This record gives sequence, structure tokens and C-alpha cells, in this order.
Amino acid sequence: MPGLMACRTEFGLSQPFKGARISGSLHMTIQTAVLIETLTALGAQVRWCSCNIFSTQDHAAAAIARDSAAVFAWKGETLQEYWWCTERCLDWGAGGGPDLIVDDGGDATLLIHEGVRAEEEYEKTGKLPDPASTDNVEFQLVLGLIRDSIKLDPKKYRKMRERLVGVSEETTTGVKRLYQMQQSGTLLFPAINVNDSVTKSKFDNLYGCRHSLPDGLMRATDVMIAGKVGVVCGYGDVGKGCAAALKTAGARVVVTEIDPICALQALMEGIPVLRLEDIVADADIFVTTTGNKDIIMVDDMRKMKNNAIVCNIGHFDNEIDMTGLESYPAIFVQVIAQLELWNERSSGKYEKKVYVLPKHLDEKVAALHLEKLGAKLTKLSPAQAEYISVSVEGPYKPPHYRY
Repeated sequence: MPGLMACRTEFGLSQPFKGARISGSLHMTIQTAVLIETLTALGAQVRWCSCNIFSTQDHAAAAIARDSAAVFAWKGETLQEYWWCTERCLDWGAGGGPDLIVDDGGDATLLIHEGVRAEEEYEKTGKLPDPASTDNVEFQLVLGLIRDSIKLDPKKYRKMRERLVGVSEETTTGVKRLYQMQQSGTLLFPAINVNDSVTKSKFDNLYGCRHSLPDGLMRATDVMIAGKVGVVCGYGDVGKGCAAALKTAGARVVVTEIDPICALQALMEGIPVLRLEDIVADADIFVTTTGNKDIIMVDDMRKMKNNAIVCNIGHFDNEIDMTGLESYPAIFVQVIAQLELWNERSSGKYEKKVYVLPKHLDEKVAALHLEKLGAKLTKLSPAQAEYISVSVEGPYKPPHYRY
């Protein structure tokens, strides 16, 4: 939050987002409320939905809807309601869609891409999207929404595409989707990969999850973590934060991994690395952090102890076999990325590709937090800067540097 407040101080008077429409698909929490109020304070018009059916804090959504922006989000949405909310968030009326998107998981981006594809197919062949063409329940809802929109306006999503300046994407899953579209040549607008900026991957994925995992466990279950055996599936930044949190709370932690380097990192931290089948009958808490799918299946859950806890901290709940479980009878860098896209909208700097936040902006995001946290940076002298071949004002590390 200090970074967002610093953005208001630095950019508020100049109103850099004046005239910009921003649609956001991001957890509608108190923290997101501060983000939305920052965007509006910088001149933007905002429409918002949540990127998760469970994560909305209703009091935060109500306050923003009252004071700052149109909000389509509530805790406990059905999947059908979730996609309706996403559609409403993107719909700015007859004038087309948003200028910018803040996305978390890529659902808003996906809806526009699928909408454009379906509209073009309909224009060529007269064929409407068919929800029955897929076994994926969620994608059936997406196709149904697009089918109904084509009947009302067969150019709705193409008008959105023409207006869009770009998207900033917050999380690993959404970034994977963007790179896939870039590689296939189907990406419709520029994108900034916020997830892999250092100030996102470390402060949110690593340090943020280190806080939010035990917080979520105790809010949901009031379980005592100390003494339990906790399994963390995946040892990327999110997994590292989760493993550290469980260890700090007194749990005995085991990691599962496919990557030998990440596995070695876990071992160097004193964490055993096993396969899920080696530990599934003995552990008390299971956490999926992989960004992949089908990590813990119903057959795995059948082997677990009574009252074992299974939770997911990756973006989508398909890391856990929810379909099988339901049929079983017994979740401020944003502001900098958005400013970069908006300010460069006419320069040609960003093509229809995925970009990592430039190093100087990544450093700026970190620097915006420092005063509030009481830090005082050492300044390089010109001679020192020349000696290590950097500018006095930064960036201080080469693009390939790994923090």
C-alpha cells in the first residue's frame, strides 16, 4: 500500500489516466480497493470484477461501488455468475470496451480473445459458438456468453479489441496464457508481464503467500499448525513462501517437485523432497502451488487421514480435482504497468507481444515503498557508478540478473 499512496503523491496532480477506461479482473479485497481508488485518483474511469468466486470481501466491494467505480463481485459467486461479472466489467456500452485491463489469471483477456475468434467465425460461416462442443463446464459458460452476445452485437468484442491499448497480467497462470498466444501469433494487444517483475514475484508470490497461507488456514479451520506434517506441492516462489510459513508455524514440511533445481533448493533449506504418493497417507495439510492442473486427485484424497486439509494457493482450483470431489459420494505494481502502457500508447514502443516490466520501473516500484518502511538507500558517487557501468539513478542490475 505505501507504493500506491506514493503513486498518488507523484502522479495525482498530473492526472495521467484522464480519459482512460480501465477494467480490472482482480480479487476484490481491501487492498484492491486501494488500487482502484489510486487509479481513479489519477483520473481513470474504472469497472471491476473479481478473478475468483470466493475471494471478494463484500464490504470492500460495497464501498468501492458506492464511492469510486462500478463493481461486479461478491463472495460465493457461482461460475455462471462469475463469467457474467467478467462480461459486465468489460462492457462500457456503445462506445466499446476498456482502454486498459488489469488481469489476474487472464480470464478477462481470454473472454475478449475467444469473443473475437467467435465473431470472426460467425461472420465467415454463420456458425455460433456451441457450448456442447466442450466437456469443460466453465468453458461451456464462456461459449454461451459469447453466443448470446453475438446475437445482440456481432462486433462487440472486435470493438473492444480496436480500443484496447493493452493489459497488465498479475499471475503465473495468466502469463502462461499470454506467452502461448504470443507464440501462436494470436495475441491481440500488447501485454506487460507483471508477475515476473521482481517486486511482484518476490513481494507477492513469495512474501505475500508466506503471510496469506497460515492466515487462510486459521481463518477457515482454526487448526494448530505446529506439529502437523505439511506438504507443499511445488517449490517456486509461491511454494517457497508457503513452505517457510509452515516451518515458522512449527509444521514439519515436505515438498513435491518436478524441477531438479527447485528440488535442490528445498533440500538446501532442510526440506525433504518426496512424491505425493510417498506422503499422502501421513500428512495433515496439503497445499498446491504449481500453476498446473490435476495435482491432487480424488484417488489421492481417499488415501488421506481423516480431517486432512487440502488447499490451493495457485490461481485456479483445477490443481485439485474439484470435479471428482463434487461427484464423490461422501486466489500497485499494477499501477506502474498500466501507466507504462497508457503513456506509450501512441509511441509504437509496445507491439502485440508480452513484455516484462522494464528494470528501471521494477526498481521504481520497490523504491516507492522504502520511505514508509524507514529505509534509506546509499547513493552511488558518479565515480562508483562508472566503475560498475551503471547510471547513478539506476537501473543497478543488468536485465539478466536474478535477485
